[in-house]
Amino acid sequence: MAVTIKVRKDGPYLVDGEFTLIDHEGNVIEAKPGKNGNVSLCRCGASSRKPFCDGTHSRIGFKGAEEAAAAFDAGKAGTSGQV
Repeated sequence: MAVTIKVRKDGPYLVDGEFTLIDHEGNVIEAKPGKNGNVSLCRCGASSRKPFCDGTHSRIGFKGAEEAAAAFDAGKAGTSGQV
């Protein structure tokens, strides 16, 4: 089965399919699928279960890169050329 990775809007990466997750030292990290049969990987950096998602993104108001960049650019528009 092919691996599919979905980027959730302002949320985790959802990984479907068989894969091996390896840490920076080469150790295999056991990834147990959740109730939907996928694994949720943290994207916000605030999870207490890294590299897995624990839902913290919702509590901290995490914005995905696209939305965060648009908000930053919108804020810059009102600075009259100031950096």
